[in-house]
Amino acid sequence: MHFTGRTWRPPYEAHSVIIQATSGCTYKKCKFCSLYNDECFCMSPIEEFEEDLAEIKTYQPYARRIFWTGANPFAMNYENLKLRALTVRDYLIKCQSMAMFASIRDIQNKEVWQLKKLRAMGINGLSIGTESGDNTTLELANKGYTAEDIVEQCKKLDEAGIEYYFVYMTGLAGKGEGIRNAVNSADIFNQCNPYFISVDSLTLFPDTELYAMARRGEFIPAGEKERIEELQTLIGRLQIRTHLFANSLSNFYPSSAYLPYDREKHISELQHILDTVDEQEMLEYRAGLKSLG
Repeated sequence: MHFTGRTWRPPYEAHSVIIQATSGCTYKKCKFCSLYNDECFCMSPIEEFEEDLAEIKTYQPYARRIFWTGANPFAMNYENLKLRALTVRDYLIKCQSMAMFASIRDIQNKEVWQLKKLRAMGINGLSIGTESGDNTTLELANKGYTAEDIVEQCKKLDEAGIEYYFVYMTGLAGKGEGIRNAVNSADIFNQCNPYFISVDSLTLFPDTELYAMARRGEFIPAGEKERIEELQTLIGRLQIRTHLFANSLSNFYPSSAYLPYDREKHISELQHILDTVDEQEMLEYRAGLKSLG
């Protein structure tokens, strides 16, 4: 298999077959991220892609879901996505879906008819690192799009029938701003149809711009209890039917809920943590995180 650079897939794709479609990130400007700083974005040569598919066919000929790695393979244009999707179908005749990371920016240059065609070929399951739906927070993080862009582009995915997932990041807005971030983000997410929302909590690593800003006093990280209150607010404001997973290593208290049915139970569980765990214990947990993988 041809894997170069950083190879990562979300926890919920644990049972998917993995193949490299691209390496690196097309953007590399998010202030909290340094995952792909040392890698240039490039597409895997189609010859290597086919060689990997042939190897997968040898060991898992009946694979039903395949995850394309790379920071955002959906950045490829329609023709390149089409070529690879059809090539997958040539080798894995039982494959039902091809999932991958995507950015809101990657959807903007694709027409609805193209998205519908890609969906028909099996591309379905876009993990979108929205991080927030609050314009002030999106600007702070330098995400490169607005909250309104999230709604506009996800409506295109809805029309095409492409399933997508959001990532939300507590603490990203900084100290004292989490409630605003949660309220505004929920209002934006309520206009979309994410199959689920994965929640991470901001962890500052030394090779990120946001870490440098914190060292200079230009960004004050939110406290740990404030982050849990932010998550409570997000859960309380979300009015869509969706799964919410806050169970990554970055969350002090791993939890999950099916909204709206588990809303009150989940908020109550988080309140118990607020009432019984000391802030210092939570801070020590975050200080001990050396990576999130």
